[in-house]
Amino acid sequence: MAFAEYAETWLRARSFDESTRESTEYRVRKHLLPFFGSRKLAEIKPGHIREWDANMVGKLAPATRAVVFAHLRTILGAAVDDERIAKNPCSAKSVKPPRPVQRRVVPWRYDQVSAIRGGLAQRYRAMVDLGAGCGLRQGEILGLGVDDIDLDAGWVHVSRQVKLVRSRLVFGLPKNDRDRRVPLPDSVAQVLRQHIKECDPVTLTLPWENPADDERITVPLLFTTTRRGAINRRTFDNKSWRPAVVAAGITPTRATGMHALRHFYASSLLDAGESIKALASYLGHADPGFTLRVYTHLMPASEERTRNMIDRLFSSPVDREDK
Repeated sequence: MAFAEYAETWLRARSFDESTRESTEYRVRKHLLPFFGSRKLAEIKPGHIREWDANMVGKLAPATRAVVFAHLRTILGAAVDDERIAKNPCSAKSVKPPRPVQRRVVPWRYDQVSAIRGGLAQRYRAMVDLGAGCGLRQGEILGLGVDDIDLDAGWVHVSRQVKLVRSRLVFGLPKNDRDRRVPLPDSVAQVLRQHIKECDPVTLTLPWENPADDERITVPLLFTTTRRGAINRRTFDNKSWRPAVVAAGITPTRATGMHALRHFYASSLLDAGESIKALASYLGHADPGFTLRVYTHLMPASEERTRNMIDRLFSSPVDREDK
């Protein structure tokens, strides 16, 4: 069996949510099939894997290369399970999996966040408060309904997001398929109260996860377009967010999207002494270890606190009483 035939079978049989299926199909067909497609599964050797990876250097970003390699390893691993091949060539010692470069997060300053907020239309400014003040992802902000916010008790229930699937807007579960509750600061609650007064929530119905399915969900959305429709993130990024970033004196890059507001939120909580476990919960990370790896360099220095603590432990009882 040729790799292309088996890969297409794997794609059909694999259980994905629709947005993940779309992106996986694109990567497999765009970056794997041109090289491996016509090769028979049993003829793919570790040398072919090394050759493909070398060809991808400079063509794909390290993070994308790592994801595509993971797809390749999973497909060939399934072929081993199906007894199509004896061994997975991706697991050979001579094959070094590409590793994404871990960039150090450099959070924005408050004045930069404030400047970007001021560059947005009034109806979109509260989105900045939810990103910087509650750590919500862009899609989660776009999918937030009035019923998801408890202004009096101070909580935000993150239970859905707005996603683009095959060029259509749909509601879907948040990333990692888990909802969560996030503390709502009074300052953000006041902004939301004012936003609701000025921009009436619009009740909209969208497909759930898959635009081809019949399931529909109706939500009174907090943020909509001037035409009272759900917000397409690509349109918002190009026409609203990017111009506001430029007007704030920030050079637009891949790191200056709305996700940067989550970094501001994380750095603020860590600076205030919040624990990694709590931060991971608020951000919706499945693994606190991931949160630690991303933000450990932002944790406040504790050298002096460590010295004082050990000094207290090692001091004599008389010294402790004196202190």
